[in-house]
Amino acid sequence: MNINMYVVNAVLILMVVRQVREHPLDARSLAVPVFAVGVAAVLFLHSVPLAGHDIALELGCVLAGALMGAIGGLATRLRLGADGQPLGRAGWLAASMWVAGVGARLAFAVAASNGAGPAIASFSIANHITGSAAWVAALVMMALADVLTRLVIIYLRGRRLAAGATAARAAIPVGICV
Repeated sequence: MNINMYVVNAVLILMVVRQVREHPLDARSLAVPVFAVGVAAVLFLHSVPLAGHDIALELGCVLAGALMGAIGGLATRLRLGADGQPLGRAGWLAASMWVAGVGARLAFAVAASNGAGPAIASFSIANHITGSAAWVAALVMMALADVLTRLVIIYLRGRRLAAGATAARAAIPVGICV
């Protein structure tokens, strides 16, 4: 573990604070988490090993990330603002999915660097995982799947919410005051 890993994980966890406060679902609110995970990918993802059972490990982590992202996206509260734009606010379940994912990846990295390395190596050999690059790729792709799935769900829910409000306003006959 180096300082970059601690900084990236701290930033990812601090992003929860931003999500817990109500915020507009605009391009910036969607781009910041993708940018943060993209930076992590550039820093840590140097290859995607495909030998042995690496693909099974990577797919399993991607599916776990997508599941956490889906739960987080569906658990995020959305409402329309006064201007008709959707607003989002992560509740305790959405925030806990994010923190649990980041925390689990961080705990794995800390454990691997502080005594659990031989156990992880034995597990990897027994399960035909080719090495640390497979674990790094799987965990980074897990984070990407989590963020992207959550954001796609929130974005689509926000669009549907805004479209429903627009349709409801359009259905009111002209001259009727609401």
